[in-house]
Amino acid sequence: MSHMHRIHWFDQRIREGKYPNSGHIAEQFEISRRQAQRDIEYMTSSLRAPLLYIARHRGYCYEDKTYVLPHLYMTEEEQKVLKYLAYRYRQYDYDNGETIQRIAHVLDRFTAGNEDDTSSRLPQFELNPRIIQNFEKLSQAIKDAAKVDLIYLDDEGGPQHARMYPLQFISRYNADYVVVYCELERQQLMLRLDRLLQVQVLKERFELDFAMDMDAVNRHYTPRRKPFVACVILANPHAEHSWYGYRIVAQHELEHEVEFYDTDAFLQHLLTTPWISLKSPKWLRQKLMVRCQQTIERLQNEE
Repeated sequence: MSHMHRIHWFDQRIREGKYPNSGHIAEQFEISRRQAQRDIEYMTSSLRAPLLYIARHRGYCYEDKTYVLPHLYMTEEEQKVLKYLAYRYRQYDYDNGETIQRIAHVLDRFTAGNEDDTSSRLPQFELNPRIIQNFEKLSQAIKDAAKVDLIYLDDEGGPQHARMYPLQFISRYNADYVVVYCELERQQLMLRLDRLLQVQVLKERFELDFAMDMDAVNRHYTPRRKPFVACVILANPHAEHSWYGYRIVAQHELEHEVEFYDTDAFLQHLLTTPWISLKSPKWLRQKLMVRCQQTIERLQNEE
């Protein structure tokens, strides 16, 4: 039973003038007195409920009769999302770990109370402390209107350096971005946080003499939605609609056009599956050659 269900029951009992206490919660929902008391403490600390204990009634009432609980009903899907976020935060073990763990605890309290085996159902991952650190730096720069020096990866995977004015964060297509104004190009850009290699906040401040044109950002710098397409020659015609999970959009005899979104994942796929020739795109061929050459050099260094 969700602890939010218990809180709503407790709230209703107060409004009926029943003066409920932790013992009543424990008895009603068959939980421990200690767990019930945590629900009451949560109402006070997190929901700002003006609870007042009346000794002669041995229970609580609202000191401010106009108080109402925030709208806290959630769908099962929303609870799953919060549980997953809580799980992610619990894995964090870097700077400010204690604060992150408190966030995980708060998120946990909004989810169902049953303690099922979350780890068996949720994906495993590695949190990147660099992304978190860069987010904190950019947040402070936005607050102080401070310029930043950025080194970031462009669409071709090459590092770029530029001085930027950070404006705001946005999320698009399951990725986080920072909207910046680039001094060099004199226009607004959207940069993915996971592509930022280095962020240096400068003492120099900026004052924009224009309103932030988010329409321009959306029009010219929306994250890539269309997939890349690689032309691959296979040893035999492929009868299925996908090549080891990668969608085949066109086929002519042994020539197959294959869609992909994640360049690194597709390069790894090319290294582990049989094929005859990679005809295009040229930039993907170059990346694959570089990766193969690096592997050869490492093997030669071991001799």
